[in-house]
Amino acid sequence: MENDFTMQFGNIPERGETTGRFLVSFVDGGSEKKDMDLLKKANFNVASTSDFKETSISSGSIPDDSNGIYYKELGVALIKTEPYSDQMTSLLTNNPNGDIIMEPERVIYAIKSLDKKYLEGYYDAVKQLYEKAQGSQGFQEQIEALTDQKSTWGLLATNVLASKYTGKGVKIAVLDTGFYTGHTDFIGRVVDSRSFIPGEDVEDLNGHGTHCIGTALGSKRSNLGSRYGIAHEANIFVGKVLSNGGRGTDGSILDGIEWAVENNCKIVSMSLGAPSLGQSYSLIYEDAARRANAKGTLIIAAAGNDSARKRGRVMPVSHPASCPSIMAVGAVDSKFKVADFSNHGQVDIAAPGVDIFSCWKSPENSHTISGTSMATPHVAGIAALYAEANPSATAYQLWQALTGNAKRLNLPSSDVGAGLVQAK
Repeated sequence: MENDFTMQFGNIPERGETTGRFLVSFVDGGSEKKDMDLLKKANFNVASTSDFKETSISSGSIPDDSNGIYYKELGVALIKTEPYSDQMTSLLTNNPNGDIIMEPERVIYAIKSLDKKYLEGYYDAVKQLYEKAQGSQGFQEQIEALTDQKSTWGLLATNVLASKYTGKGVKIAVLDTGFYTGHTDFIGRVVDSRSFIPGEDVEDLNGHGTHCIGTALGSKRSNLGSRYGIAHEANIFVGKVLSNGGRGTDGSILDGIEWAVENNCKIVSMSLGAPSLGQSYSLIYEDAARRANAKGTLIIAAAGNDSARKRGRVMPVSHPASCPSIMAVGAVDSKFKVADFSNHGQVDIAAPGVDIFSCWKSPENSHTISGTSMATPHVAGIAALYAEANPSATAYQLWQALTGNAKRLNLPSSDVGAGLVQAK
């Protein structure tokens, strides 16, 4: 039976940390009842998210009388069991069609970001964009608008200042380290939030999540002296899936995605990941992403910062962005060159990711950092503009709009995908 188990086990991480728990995907698209019956036959007592609408359940709060959780919206289960256990063997043998995939649950991290002083990055970026714009009247007008509105270079480069859309009515879920709820730039904004980290509330003591939320959803008129937010009238959903130390698990990420789909979020932004060396993409995340897409939710994730291109190190796109049904975002600098740290491979689109100014936790309140983490919320915020323009758009249609309208760059698609994201 060990050989059969290995064949059905899915992608086993060759590097990176796992938790000892397992993800199970019912890839035949079966119903909740069918999936739960299969688990029950294998002696798994699994709680379903459909049974906890009032009280809530997550991977960190599995009831004492259960040994797992089933994500109704995603068709994925997280189970506590030993490898090659009788329960696991039974689950496979009671499934003659071979439509179950198992993977070990991985530890996921906030994608590491690089610090940079704001003024240095801001003024250098303006200068470079101005020089690039010589001879282009339209682009020069945008640079003049930059001076008037004091906007970050990322919003200028992606044409956000010229957009008539604000993301109004569109729900965006940012799954990260939480949010600094006391930030003055968000006074009056309604924030729906939930923490999936045991023992921690949604308050962001890290800063990474607040920075990403700022780029995607920040105010049009910032108290920080520079506009940095894109979809400033979109509905904010904050899912704390990473601890204040920047650490989470596959389970906490799936908790957040399930919650976002349940709340009909149009867009999910995830600036997080784990190395994917020596592996194909996660079949379980791919199946979950397809189901989310079918329900109208587009998932956008950071390609990862594992590369050091100047030293000849170019690394593959991180998990879970490596999944074909998750939009992988690479980073470019203000010269429209691939960021030194940005990963390579199944990249779908690129966005500003170097010297990005945004809000931060207290007491700093603002910070300038670099990373594909910073590029991802640019795409998420701009996706909300397209969603506002076409409220009936499916996740696939939003994907096509983002990539179809991207600014083509003279760079390999494996680094920047369709090109630099552009606002509607």
